[in-house]
Amino acid sequence: MTIEVHVREALRIRAASLQPELVELRRALHRIPEPGFEVPLTQQAVLEALAGLPLQITTGASLGSVTAVLTGARPGPSVLLRGDMDALPIAEETGLPYAATNGAMHACGHDLHVAGLVGAAKLLCEMQADLAGSVVFMFQPGEEAGGGAPRMITEGVLEAAGSRVEAAYGIHVLPGVRGTFQTKPGPLMGGANLFTVTVHGKGGHGSRPHEAIDPVPVLAEMILALQSYATRRLSPNDPAIISVTKLSGSSAVNIIADEASFSATVRTLSRDVLEQLRVGLPRMVALIAEAHGCTVDANFTVVYPVTVNDHAATSGAIDALTETFGAERVETLTAPIMASEDFSFVLDEVPGTFLFLGATPPEIDPADAEMNHSPRAQFDDAVLGDQAVALAVLALQHLS
Repeated sequence: MTIEVHVREALRIRAASLQPELVELRRALHRIPEPGFEVPLTQQAVLEALAGLPLQITTGASLGSVTAVLTGARPGPSVLLRGDMDALPIAEETGLPYAATNGAMHACGHDLHVAGLVGAAKLLCEMQADLAGSVVFMFQPGEEAGGGAPRMITEGVLEAAGSRVEAAYGIHVLPGVRGTFQTKPGPLMGGANLFTVTVHGKGGHGSRPHEAIDPVPVLAEMILALQSYATRRLSPNDPAIISVTKLSGSSAVNIIADEASFSATVRTLSRDVLEQLRVGLPRMVALIAEAHGCTVDANFTVVYPVTVNDHAATSGAIDALTETFGAERVETLTAPIMASEDFSFVLDEVPGTFLFLGATPPEIDPADAEMNHSPRAQFDDAVLGDQAVALAVLALQHLS
């Protein structure tokens, strides 16, 4: 549906009046970052922020989630809006007056996601009498840990309104960009997978390698072979990224260890390539190990699926945001990024769209902005009102 001009304008005016309290909430959350699945302080802050609104609220059984349902005055479909709650185990180095001091940090902007979703809830609750359908507000911990979304799905977040949601939307703030919404139909973010390998040889003294079976050069050969696999076995039109990020071997410089191991992150954009790598990589390292008289344990684990935006939902989202904020603030990306996101589990279940919102502070050159997960990452909470409006607009386009 096309949202009427006066409705969009009313949302923006109301969001501007909510901006101070959304900033206050965001900064309060920034001071109390909590990693993982249990986020009691954050959960309590969300419950207090939603208190008094006409919402049906439940909390998670296996994690510290909050699910809030707004039921419109008239029957209609259901739509889901999501904001993730958890922080990272990173000591903050921003020097901000509201910086965290507990050894954790909202280095990925989830404090903005929570505050923006609270803002959307407030905006839509004020429109309850005009809504035909329901909105599910999904406050999710455990995104960084990989598994918060599947737990909430298992606990029934997609059916929280009494019928399964027809669409789902989420927004992620992004450094290096200022004030622009970005998305694309189809694959938006890569799937994340873990490949772990342990090579078993025969230990010995570093001065007598001929009496041992050294697993280290075998490991090195495997790592080089992984790079060749990515560039020579896969199409450049459907690529994968294989990055070996962890190595271990002997505990002393003069010892040839019995075993050596590595771990790699594997990023993919399609199920076909994922399946090829899931089968092909363990087979390749097994053959290399056998050629050198070693044995190997190789495990390929799927952590996050590819984040795939529904084409129709994304086209509608782009149109709605363009009508609301202007074409100069909405960008259709030409290529996906290879970072991963567990909102992908939601989009595997229902059609929807994930978007980015540029949130570089005005005093920082976007080209110099520290990226997500940096201890010096900073985000402009001036975007909170627009984030709330955008989420509300995305919900309204599905509720006639």
